[in-house]
Amino acid sequence: MKIYSPRMENINLLQSYLKFNKYYGCELTAANNILWSKFYDTGFTIVEDMLSYCKACDGKPIMFTFPIGKHDPKIAFDRICEEFEANGLEFKLFMVHPEMFELIEQWYPGKYKIEYDRDSADYLYEYKTLSELKGKKLHGKRNHINRFEENYPDYQYEIIDESNYQECIDMAYQWEKDNNPDGAKDKQYERDIIEEALKHREILGLVGGLIRIDGKVIAFTLGEPINDKCFVVHFEKAYADIQGAYPMINREFVRRQLKGYKYINREEDLGLPGLRHAKTSYQPIRLVDKGVVTKNEG
Repeated sequence: MKIYSPRMENINLLQSYLKFNKYYGCELTAANNILWSKFYDTGFTIVEDMLSYCKACDGKPIMFTFPIGKHDPKIAFDRICEEFEANGLEFKLFMVHPEMFELIEQWYPGKYKIEYDRDSADYLYEYKTLSELKGKKLHGKRNHINRFEENYPDYQYEIIDESNYQECIDMAYQWEKDNNPDGAKDKQYERDIIEEALKHREILGLVGGLIRIDGKVIAFTLGEPINDKCFVVHFEKAYADIQGAYPMINREFVRRQLKGYKYINREEDLGLPGLRHAKTSYQPIRLVDKGVVTKNEG
C-alpha cells in the first residue's frame, strides 16, 4: 500500500476523490491537509480507488481515516482491515464522524467501538446565523460590530488577491509577534503556514477577505469549500485591541463571499477555554464530532 505525502503537486489527485465527500469535517479538504501534513505527520493512500488519510511508523500505516470517494466505502474499509492484519498492527481509524461509525456498525454490528475527542470536534454554524447575527444570544456580537462601524465608518473590505495578499502576510507576522512573546513554536508554525496558504491560495483553492482601516490591514480570514453545502474557515486574524475587529471580519466574509453555502465550519477549539468560549458564543448548530475507532475485545 503506497503512502503519499499531501503536497501541492498532488492536489488534483486529492480533489478527484474529495469532490465526492458528503461529510463536514475540516480535515476533509485538500488544502488543509497539504498545509498541515508536516505538523501532524500525515499522508494519504488510495485503497480500492478510495482516498484514506493515514499516519505511518517505519513506513507502515498505523492509523487510517474512513475512505472517501465515489465507490462503496465498505470494500475499501475491508481492505484497510486486511492491511492492519497483514502488518500485525492494532486496528485503529482516526477522525471518524458519527455518520461514518453508523455505517461501520451496520456492516459489522458490535465488532467496533468509538471514543470521541471533544477537543477535536468542529463547530458548525448556519450561514444565516453568522451573516445576520440575529437574536438575544448574539446581541453582544452586534454591539461590538456597531462600535466598530461607529469608530471606523470609512473601513474597507477587500477580497484577498494578488494586490493585497502580502499585506496579510505582514499582518500575520506582526500578529504572531504581538501574541507570542515566549516564542512558542506552534504559533510560529501557524504563522508560516498562513504565509504559505496566502502565497499559494489560488493553487490550493483558498479564498479570503480582509478589512482595512486608514490604509492598514487590521483583520483577514481564509478558507476553502468542504463540499457544495459547507465552507471551512481555516484562518482568522485580527488585532484584538480594535473593538469589533473579530466579529466584523467574521460577519463580512460570510456575507460577502459565502452566500452559496448552507453551513460554515470554524474548526475545533483544541480544548482551549478561551477559544471554546468564543466559538460557542456564535451559537453553532451542532458539533462535528470525531473519534478513534478500535475493535471491541472478545
